Amino acid sequence: MHGLLLRFVFVAVLTRDASCARVGVTFSRHPSNQTASQGNAVRLGCAVEGIEEPDVVWMKDGARLLSSDQMFIALGERHWETYHSVKSVQQQDAGQYWCEVDFHGETFSSGRAWITVEGVPHFVQEPQDVSTLPGEPFNLTCGAVGPPEPVEVLWWLGGIREGPAKSSPSVLRVPGVNNTIKFYCEARNARGISVSRTGTVYIKALPAAPVTLRVTKMEEDTAFLLWQPGFTGHSELSSCIVQLQRLSSSGAVFSELSITVPVPPHAHVLSGLACHSNYSTRVSCRNEVGASPFSTWTRFLTPESVPSAAPRNLTFHLSEEQLSLEWAELQKEVLKGELLAYKVQWILGGEQQEPLLFKEPRARLSGASRFFNASVQVSACTAMGCGPWSSPVVVLPTSGGWAVSAGAPKERNHIWAGVLFALLALTVSALLFSVVARRRGKETHFGRVFPPTGPDTPVSFTAARSFNRNGGDANISTLGSLGISKELNNKLKDVLIPERQLVLGHMLGKGEFGSVREAFLKTDDSQVQKVAVKVLKSDITSSGDIEQCLKEAAYMKDFHHPNVIQLIGVSLHRRHAQRLPVPMVVLPFMKHGDLHTYLLLSRLGDTPFDLPPNVLVQFMLDVARGMEYLSARNIIHRDLAARNCMLGENKVVCVADFGLSKKIYSGDYYRQGSVSKLPVKWIALESLADNVYTTQSDVWSFGVTMWEVMTRGQTPYPGVENSEIYEYLIRGERLKKPAECRQDIYDVMHSCWSPVPKCRPTFQRLVVLLEELQLSFSPVPPHKESLHYVNLEGEPRGGCGGGSRDDGVPWDQERDWLMVASGAALAIGGGDYRYIADPRGGAQGEQGGDIDEDDDAVIHV
Repeated sequence: MHGLLLRFVFVAVLTRDASCARVGVTFSRHPSNQTASQGNAVRLGCAVEGIEEPDVVWMKDGARLLSSDQMFIALGERHWETYHSVKSVQQQDAGQYWCEVDFHGETFSSGRAWITVEGVPHFVQEPQDVSTLPGEPFNLTCGAVGPPEPVEVLWWLGGIREGPAKSSPSVLRVPGVNNTIKFYCEARNARGISVSRTGTVYIKALPAAPVTLRVTKMEEDTAFLLWQPGFTGHSELSSCIVQLQRLSSSGAVFSELSITVPVPPHAHVLSGLACHSNYSTRVSCRNEVGASPFSTWTRFLTPESVPSAAPRNLTFHLSEEQLSLEWAELQKEVLKGELLAYKVQWILGGEQQEPLLFKEPRARLSGASRFFNASVQVSACTAMGCGPWSSPVVVLPTSGGWAVSAGAPKERNHIWAGVLFALLALTVSALLFSVVARRRGKETHFGRVFPPTGPDTPVSFTAARSFNRNGGDANISTLGSLGISKELNNKLKDVLIPERQLVLGHMLGKGEFGSVREAFLKTDDSQVQKVAVKVLKSDITSSGDIEQCLKEAAYMKDFHHPNVIQLIGVSLHRRHAQRLPVPMVVLPFMKHGDLHTYLLLSRLGDTPFDLPPNVLVQFMLDVARGMEYLSARNIIHRDLAARNCMLGENKVVCVADFGLSKKIYSGDYYRQGSVSKLPVKWIALESLADNVYTTQSDVWSFGVTMWEVMTRGQTPYPGVENSEIYEYLIRGERLKKPAECRQDIYDVMHSCWSPVPKCRPTFQRLVVLLEELQLSFSPVPPHKESLHYVNLEGEPRGGCGGGSRDDGVPWDQERDWLMVASGAALAIGGGDYRYIADPRGGAQGEQGGDIDEDDDAVIHV
């Protein structure tokens, strides 16, 4: 009994202690309800007992109030009081309030109180704009609340009061209107009047014609249309009608088609179009009232394609002197482009001979005996390539073709034997000459390259010169031995190329930084790649010089864009008796060098060549796309110019030379800290004044680069000295429009020279503008002049360091030449074939023998 009593007392003590822990925090004062007029002050109080430090927060409608001026008043040792005050109470301050305390992981809350704000009514639903048909009834709704209540609503329509006041919320039934009209509502209570927003009743009407209809992209048989809707007539557009007309060469309508498309989006894809055909399109859009007028006609030309059929009716006539071939012309529907040439090939003795090209659907070839028993085929060629071959025709003597003398059969046999023996001797000589010429052509300054046995066989070579061939691994330089920053070391270590894999060749260029040399890079799988190596000056004395050079390589390491030059790797050349090696930056080899030199050669070279405007705009577009990529990655180039843009074998332009580039990590500009040699004629006005560089200052330089391209390499501001540039620009002067530059192209470049940087277009906008300009150029028809030869060797277009773009005609990797003059062709190969052509279209063989003007040119084989 005594033990049970002790146990009961012990449990009672524990229960009392736990109860004290739970009720250790108490509120000695709770907030009370407050009612105040709008604009007056209110104050809520709360007091808590049982905590050593104040940790009281105020809550409103379940959310914590963040206050930076909350004060606590000590009422005792563990007793605190706090207040929540509002100096000018507004409707948004109305709501339920309480205070909370966190104590030992448990939340304690005070009683709850309301703040009620009395004032003029505030709107919970204001009337919205209405679109309606003429005379059609509609409803308007308006709702407002106090306090104080009640709240009444009064309507005003077109400046006239509509009926008596009604309790809120109020719905006004309007029987219909015929014109645009304004309306609003008033809300009243004991404190005053509130006026709602003014709404408008719009009368639905026919939409306006769509605007800016354009073709944004074209593929072989597909055109992508995009347009902007005009005025919608205050009614949502439901669909648009796209009309398409195919036009003949004379401009007459060949066929017409109408297509209804849902909107949005305001775009449509036209498919199944005929290649190399003129089309015209327009758009009309419809709402519930009706259809809009049509937009203006927009004309476009679909791109060319490879012919879909072979020429038909191939016939021949064989005489003792020549072989005459004729075939039917292809119709435009199957030609699918502008005819450039007919390609004729023949197979003799099981071997395919070099093809010939002819402008007309006929050919006359001398040396008829060469074609005896040959199999002849013909195909048609456009700018996109050659179509299928016709069925082979075997050349054999006919009864009326080859005249044979009956009295001298034995003599004729001797002639045949002589001809066959001569052909055999010529064939063997040509093969030997071809082998010798190919081996000699493969020898280079660096060694001899042996031809592969197949398309995938690795190329091996014997180097004529290399570095550290006899050195051991101890002489191999590493990034860790340069004394550069750890960040730069980590960034470049995975692109470090051992020096033994590089074979340097002749110098391509030289400047203040050092030199650029041609080189061959041998990879681990024994493949050989032609590259360019940027070598720092050999008189470097510090790691700082090396680090500055390698920073440029670090920028390029992360670049992956077809119009930005890409880093292949970094190598280090160990010098004898020198502590520091020479850094070498390995880049793709750019066959045509820098863009500025290429432009100059087109005007002033030994053999000037034409660069049509669409090619020049393509150069600008390539640079703009590269700069758009760089600016999106916060790279400021600071030295954008034609000389710092490279042109590869494919004639795709790549932005290069990042020696002055900076990556901006915060803000949007970089300030040059010290004076350095800078290209003042390409620098923006604000950069000349304050040494501040931004993406907008790169846009200024891009405008100057556009001017360089359009003038084909002229120096900007001719006659203005570098020291005078700033004063020249500050007066508002700018580069003048080049003589052969279209106004819309000059407008784009001129917009890049706004004195206010923010007013210049972004590179993203420049890409769009230049793409539109590129689409505005129609294909250039073949140039009809006296006889000349056009190289038709080409490859697919690609980016910097791979693929190709050819301004001539792609011929499926074949080595062909086209004679543009009517009825003439040139066979290529190892033979010595020379021809003379006069402007009238006639031709003479090298051995003499005039040809009648009525006959086609003859190929002497």
